[in-house]
Amino acid sequence: MYIHIGGEHSISDKFIIGMFDLNTVLPQQSDMLQFLSRGEAEGRIEYLGIDLPQTLIVTLDRLYVSPLSTRALLNRTMKTV
Repeated sequence: MYIHIGGEHSISDKFIIGMFDLNTVLPQQSDMLQFLSRGEAEGRIEYLGIDLPQTLIVTLDRLYVSPLSTRALLNRTMKTV
């Protein structure tokens, strides 16, 4: 099933590895910051809107930064089951 993740993007739920609430990422979480920095340097991050980023969606080959809340995205994935 395809899930709308923000902007004009929908992706298959089979490709989603994880969703992370960006509101809970703290500056001292160096692993997450390094992960995001590496994704940015490799050009694998795609921003899905100009609104405040709320969720990081990790797929097999891309990282999506969505303005939609993690809760809203999780609800959408649960409806596809």
